[in-house]
Amino acid sequence: MRPFLRRLLLTLLILTTGISLTNASESAAEKEDENRVDILSKVQNHYKWDLSPLPFGEVELPRIFLYDSQLYVYGSTTAATASETFTTKDHQVVPADGGHITLDLSISTHLLFFWFSALITMLIFIPLANRYRKGVGKEKEPKGVFQNMFEASFIFVRDEVCRENIPDKHYKKFLPYLATAFFTITFMNLLGLLPWGTSSTADVTVTASLALLTFIITQVNASKEHWKEVFWFPGVPSWVRVIMMPIEFIGLFTKPFALAVRLFANMLSGKILIFSIIGLIFVFAEMFGPAVAYGSSVLWIAFAVFIYVIKAFVALLQAYIFVMLSALFIGMAMEEHEEHEEVEYAGA
Repeated sequence: MRPFLRRLLLTLLILTTGISLTNASESAAEKEDENRVDILSKVQNHYKWDLSPLPFGEVELPRIFLYDSQLYVYGSTTAATASETFTTKDHQVVPADGGHITLDLSISTHLLFFWFSALITMLIFIPLANRYRKGVGKEKEPKGVFQNMFEASFIFVRDEVCRENIPDKHYKKFLPYLATAFFTITFMNLLGLLPWGTSSTADVTVTASLALLTFIITQVNASKEHWKEVFWFPGVPSWVRVIMMPIEFIGLFTKPFALAVRLFANMLSGKILIFSIIGLIFVFAEMFGPAVAYGSSVLWIAFAVFIYVIKAFVALLQAYIFVMLSALFIGMAMEEHEEHEEVEYAGA
């Protein structure tokens, strides 16, 4: 086990400090590459679910391709390459005849954990909704810690997020979306903290899809005043409109872009930080020997646990920030002004 830990140490050292192993011979470098553990690969999207050191190890996920106007479905990457229709090149599945896959609909780990999060949300709230229809929590007080906890969370999203940012007569229309987004994002973030879990929100395509949904809802429900402030700017000179129009138009897209990047970057960086801190144990073992590594391991493990607790809090915080900003953007777009006061500019 010790040789493996030393190799892990060298990999972490490269990732955290940028030290190069240029002094190693070619044979030693090749041997090292075979056993090197890449931290970034732990948070990347994969088509196999790593469950090691459990007996069944890695579980390959289904591969689905649309190629040459035909749909190909395989139970795994191994099955896809064994069919001889596809092969692997640079760790990617490609058509054996040199063509290009039209659409890749394969099941990946990030998609899998997105489904897990959505399933958990439904398994929790559908029974609670049924209990609420029967009067438990509506006509009678909620029963049990479970119902009280999630009802309090739902009321928080309703009162502190929706009502605070969306006009009173419209907030109920968007409450289902915002509440669903809050709890699904929360579960996606928290599942990434599990030993064999993956944070789907550490994938920019997932966060971009969520931000795109917010963008579509915002623009579809925008008021006339919103579009006037983007393309017309009542009460300002024409030459100012020429300057402001492209700025406001670009601003329509920078808001969802910020939503996507903020959530993605925070969830991606957290897990990398935990791996890097634990890796310092192996760094110290290689640099100063096992005694120093064992002695300092208490500090690094304690620090990693502290970051883990902070990351659990960040998982909730980032879900709140996402839905709060979504509600704010929706509310701003729906804001109506009864009157527009024309501003007179000297010399206009």
